[in-house]
Amino acid sequence: MDKKQALISGALASLVALGLSAGAQADDKAAKEKCYGVAKAGKNDCASPSGSHSCAGQAKTDNDPNEWKYVAKGTCEKMGGNTQPGKK
Repeated sequence: MDKKQALISGALASLVALGLSAGAQADDKAAKEKCYGVAKAGKNDCASPSGSHSCAGQAKTDNDPNEWKYVAKGTCEKMGGNTQPGKK
């Protein structure tokens, strides 16, 4: 196999791997839901819907009803959380 064929083969293998990885991430996300009110300070998964910040890990207090974490689908309310954010 010459260099050009090896490069093309490597690129195709990378694309296939990325596609499989994306599919696994989509399946993983489908098995989870956002759970508001269960994140500990500094342990939230992403932005607050209240607009107080736009990144993960910036929750200021434990169990804020506007902070969320991904949890296994169907477990949020059992943990004392809610699948909808609290009032702004």
